[in-house]
Amino acid sequence: MHYFHVDVFSGTPFSGNSLTVFPDAADLSGSQMQRITEEMRHFESIFLEQRDGRDDAWRARVFDLAEELDFAGHPVIGAASVLHAMAGGDGSRTWSLELKARTVEVVTEHRGPGRYASVLDQGAPQFLGRPEPDGVASWFSLDEADLHPELRPEIVSTGLRYLIVPVRPGALARARIASDIGRRLAELGAQFAYLLDADDLEGRHWNNDGVVEDVATGSAAGCVAAYLRRHGRLEDGEPRTLRQGQYCGRPSEMTVSAHGGPEHITSVRVGGEVAVVARGRLEGLPR
Repeated sequence: MHYFHVDVFSGTPFSGNSLTVFPDAADLSGSQMQRITEEMRHFESIFLEQRDGRDDAWRARVFDLAEELDFAGHPVIGAASVLHAMAGGDGSRTWSLELKARTVEVVTEHRGPGRYASVLDQGAPQFLGRPEPDGVASWFSLDEADLHPELRPEIVSTGLRYLIVPVRPGALARARIASDIGRRLAELGAQFAYLLDADDLEGRHWNNDGVVEDVATGSAAGCVAAYLRRHGRLEDGEPRTLRQGQYCGRPSEMTVSAHGGPEHITSVRVGGEVAVVARGRLEGLPR
C-alpha cells in the first residue's frame, strides 16, 4: 500500500505539521488503520476511499496515536493536497471529504513542485457555553494573572469541542500540562483545550495528558476564528494568520477567517500551505 508524507501549514519541507496520507485504504479495517498510524508515529494519519466513483469526492478516516477522531483539520488539508498531486495539473481544484462528524469542502491550489495551498471550509460553528472552571490557569501551570483580562474561556465546535482559553501575551511560553485534564474538560462538555494569545494571534495545544504537543491544530484554528469573530476581534471574512508550533521547533502558520455576523457566523475557513516530503510503500499490512 502506498502513502504520502506531507508537511501541513508550511510551504517548506521538514517544518509545519507532518502527516501520512493513505489514498487507497478502502480494504483496511479500523484496527489496521490504528496500528498503521502507531507505526508511522506522525501526530495523525488519514485514510481515504473514493466515493461513488467520483474523482472529487472521498471518504476519510483520521487516527491519532490513541484513537479515531471524528474530525481534524490538518489531515483534511494535507489529504486534499495529496489528491491534487495525484490528479496532477496546475490551477485550483475543489474536493469533498466525508468524515465521521461532517462532510467538508477543501479548495487546493498548485503553488510549484511539491507545493500546494489548501483552504478548508469547516462550516458553521457551535458555541456551547462559557464555563468558569475553578483554577483553569493551573491546568496549564499558569497563574490567574496570566488569563486574558477581557476575554473569557468558551467552548466552540466545528466538529470537535474545544475549550478556548485566552491568555495574556507572554504566557504561552511558560505553559505546560502537568497532569491529565481530560476528566475536567469532559465535566464541562469539552473534548480538548486550546490556549490562545488573542492579542498576538498565537496558540498552543497538547494531548489532554500533556505528553505530546501538537504542532498546528487545524480543527482548533476554526474554533479560534469563530471565537474571535464572536468577540469582535475579527471582521467579516477578514483573513488573519494564526501561529503555532514554535515551542515544538516547527513553526507553523494557519490562515483563518469567519464569515457572517458575530451572532450568526455562517462558516469558518482554515488554510495553509502543504509541502510533499516523500512517497512511500508499506511492504505488508497488519493483521
